[in-house]
Amino acid sequence: MRWALVKVSLAVTAMVVVAFAVPLGLVIREMARDRAFSNAEREAAAVAPALSITTEREQLERVVASAGSDAGMAVHIPASGQENGGTDIGRQRATDEDIAAVREMGRASTTEVTGGSTLLQPVALSSGEIAVVEVYVPESEVTNGVGTAWAVLAAVGAALIVGSVAVADRLGIRMVQPAQRLVEGAHELGEGKLGARVPEEGPNELRLAAVAFNSMADQVVQLLANERELAADLSHRLRTPLTVLRLNAASLGDGPAADQTRAAVEQLEREVDTIIRTARDAKPQTAAAGPGAGCDAAEVVRERMGFWSALAEDEGRKWRVAGADRPVRIPVARADLAASLDALLGNVFRHTAEGTAFAVDLHNGEDAVIVLVSDAGPGIPDPAAAMARGRGSGNDGSTGLGLDIVRRLAESTGGDVRIGSSVLGGTEVRIWIQLDGRAAPARQRGHRGPVRRRRQSRPAATIDRSRSLPWRTR
Repeated sequence: MRWALVKVSLAVTAMVVVAFAVPLGLVIREMARDRAFSNAEREAAAVAPALSITTEREQLERVVASAGSDAGMAVHIPASGQENGGTDIGRQRATDEDIAAVREMGRASTTEVTGGSTLLQPVALSSGEIAVVEVYVPESEVTNGVGTAWAVLAAVGAALIVGSVAVADRLGIRMVQPAQRLVEGAHELGEGKLGARVPEEGPNELRLAAVAFNSMADQVVQLLANERELAADLSHRLRTPLTVLRLNAASLGDGPAADQTRAAVEQLEREVDTIIRTARDAKPQTAAAGPGAGCDAAEVVRERMGFWSALAEDEGRKWRVAGADRPVRIPVARADLAASLDALLGNVFRHTAEGTAFAVDLHNGEDAVIVLVSDAGPGIPDPAAAMARGRGSGNDGSTGLGLDIVRRLAESTGGDVRIGSSVLGGTEVRIWIQLDGRAAPARQRGHRGPVRRRRQSRPAATIDRSRSLPWRTR
């Protein structure tokens, strides 16, 4: 917008300068020409009284010398007015035809000659004949002062153009800066900075846009606050059934099943508390994790597999873990990774028949970590639909949020999630976690489908299935 205003101002001012300066320059040139020929007419008029009195050569030479330069003036007297023929005083520049034409017409005229022009002025003699006074006007007198005047006009025009461009640039800045602040505020709000606001200043239209943007941002903050409170309230309602479960679990006595039930109830209580605290947090975390943040993915995988292995034993499922024998640091919170693994493993137990084998593989690369959860079930016929938020399988207890939780975890690090076929014959969910701390763009985080990326750009985390451990059953 700024450069557009500058270009418009430059074009308009240039047209105005040309429209006024060119005619004015032509007028100045004509005025200089008229001035030069007016001076020539005055010189010719100074000789006319002497010609009406006498035609003697000596007297006329003195008159010509006193009237002007004898090199620039000539007098042509016809032969009939002299005893010894015609008389020519001074240097003749005009042709005989031009002089004869002036005598015949009886009025002054100008003619072009070498180096300038001449004024031919007819004068009546006492004998009734017509003498012609010739005054030479050099080209330098015709253009005297024209170049200086044109230079002044050009300087004034250039100054006007520069001044108009400067004024347009300042006005453009005054209009562009509020628009730029509005764009920056929109980007910040889109990145999750809920405190982003725009100064309400500038032209009236941009000021109204800033007011509307700030009002929208306030409404977004209020809506998010209401949603957090609603999530906290709904989570708090779970405390009552959790209390009943904890009391019932306490009465189960001793034994592995009772211990596992009590541990599950305690973990569920911790998750509910975490949900309540997170939902009521007025400062959501939108920045990437700093140095040293995150968790040990191998430890989380071993812990969660220890929990799910008990259920696998009850259902007669074979399982294995690979790549979790040494620490693997990732920029993801421990609770988030645990929730994602629980969502994927829960899907395995929920959507495959008892006795179906499953596996979890952890692969550590130079710039990324890959977590593979695979099973030997029937597979997923439509992976794109499975990744859509809220698109469950239609069975009881399926909300369609599990894979979306996994996707948001991966995209928070700049990675993604893919669904494909596993070597076991069923489904393979691949979680790609970036290690360089780059957060995904806002539009990518808002994407509700699987993210397609080039495999060629990720050579560091090549999958090595030779590290797999033997199958286990408990």
